[in-house]
Parts: sequence; C-alpha cells; structure tokens
Amino acid sequence: MFRYLIRRLLWAVLLFIVITFVTFVIFFMAPNNPARGRCGGDNAKAACLKLATEALGLDKPVPVQYLKFLKTIVVDRSLGKSYYTGQNVNDAIAQAAPVTASLVFGGAVLWMIIGLGVGIFSALKPRSLLDRVAMIFVLIGVSAHPVWIGLIFSYFFGFKWGITPIANYANFFGAPSDSGLPGGPWQWFYHLILPWCTFAILFAALYVRMIRANVMETLNEDYVRTARAKGAPERRVLTRHVLRNALLPVVTMLGMDIGLALGGAIFTETVYQLPGLGRTAILAINVNDLAIVQGVIVFSTLAIIFFNLVVDLLYAWIDPRIRLT
Repeated sequence: MFRYLIRRLLWAVLLFIVITFVTFVIFFMAPNNPARGRCGGDNAKAACLKLATEALGLDKPVPVQYLKFLKTIVVDRSLGKSYYTGQNVNDAIAQAAPVTASLVFGGAVLWMIIGLGVGIFSALKPRSLLDRVAMIFVLIGVSAHPVWIGLIFSYFFGFKWGITPIANYANFFGAPSDSGLPGGPWQWFYHLILPWCTFAILFAALYVRMIRANVMETLNEDYVRTARAKGAPERRVLTRHVLRNALLPVVTMLGMDIGLALGGAIFTETVYQLPGLGRTAILAINVNDLAIVQGVIVFSTLAIIFFNLVVDLLYAWIDPRIRLT
C-alpha cells in the first residue's frame, strides 16, 4: 500500500506541474499581454506597460518566468492579484469556492441517492414499470442541457408556484446582520434545492444506467449463484456479494465526475446567479481580468487532482488487487 501511495503522489505532482505549465503558457505567453490588462487594456500608456512588464517579470526568459510563477503558487501560496480591482485572487477564490463546493457536493449526494435507489431496483425488476420509467428518466437526463432544465425549474417551482427561490445564495453560517441578506442552515438549504436538482439530473441519469447494468451483470456471476445454492438469504446475497462488487466502478466514476462537475457547475451557477467559481470566472472574462481566470483554473485543477488521489487510494483500500496492477 505504501508503494502504491508513493506512486500516486508522484503522479499527482507531475500532473500538477504539467497543468501549471499549460496554464502559464496560455496566460503569459499568449497574445493577451497581462501587462496591458493591468494598465487598462487598449488605452495603456507606454510608461505603465514598461513598469507592469518589469513587475510581472515578463522581461525575463521564459523558464525564469515559469519558475517564478511556480514559486508564487507553491512557496508563497498566492495566485496573484486582480488586474481589474487589485483584489487578492486568493480572497476572491475563498469567497467563491464554498458556493461551488456546496453545489457540487450537495448535487453529488443527491445524484448518488437517486442513482443507487433507482438503479438497484430497476436491475432487480428488469422490464417492469419502474424500469421503463427509469429508462425514460435516463434519456431525458442525458439529453437535456442544464441551462434549459434550470430555466424550466425556475419558471415553475420559483416563479409560477413560488415554492423555492429563483436565484441567489444564502451563507450556511449566516449573513452579516447589516447586509439584509438571508443566512443560516435552513436558508442555505432552501436556496440550493433547485440548483442541486438541476445539477444532479445529468449525473443521476448516468449513474442509474451504470448501476443498473453493473448489478444485472453481477447477478449472473457464478459466485452469486453459488451463494444462492448454499441457501444464503437474498438480502445477504445482494448486500455482501452483488452490491460490493457491482459498485466498485462507481467509486472510480464518482471521483472523475466530481472533477467534471466542477467545470459543469458554471451553467447552474449562471442560471441561479450563484457567486461560485464558474460565475466568478465568467465575470472576470467579461472584463479581461486574466489573473482571476488563471486563479480559478489553477485552484480547480488542484481540487480535481486531490479528489482523484483520494478516490484512487479509497479504491485501492476497497479492492487490494489494484495495488498490484
């Protein structure tokens, strides 16, 4: 297990270096000059451009620039400052990350509950009414775009019926008393009901289909038939033999899908005006604030690497055979 851990850690470090290098090339070597963005864009004066170029280290050789960029992230633990507002990028991400985390992890819990429940029962009763309804749900979930689903939900549940809020976010720990904004655990949950449902539909549909196929395949394995032949109760066969093996691929998929969900959250955040990482990046792109966009990309990449590492280790713990491959 220790050797497997070391291999995964080295792979994570290598992946981090590659991603930061690609990010550096895109934002510092592309035609969009960061110095011009810091000096006000197209109306930048030559004196300001010269000072900004020296301050950003753009007059240095490319390897030196990249090492400085890497040192700022790793050693100084800083993602720079906004070219537009002068705000520390770390502060901007610290404000936006909890919103995206609430959306992604709440949506993941919801799609896993739906995927496990519907997928297992659909596999146990194939071609039943439940199975056919589940397949219709899968087709709709895979085909419909999150923006369209969000607009439909907002219109009916928020505007027409007034069941849930249409937009905005409430802080879990409460809003400042002088802000006039809602806050607290209930308001946090209440404002995220629609975003969670919108966000989870696509992944829930995929997980229903995957879990259904895995359970149906595992039910036909020899060790399942042997357990039944020995007189094991059906409940024990299902929990100890079927689900334990059928759900192993789900662990791997969950780790990858959480990474994908970080990127896909931008659509849901835009529809419901949630001040998360995706919406922060969109607003920064509109004003050509490359520092904020770069910070969001680097932070999201680190989060994806971390979650994939955790899932790899969890998968190796569940199935020791993984360490030998």
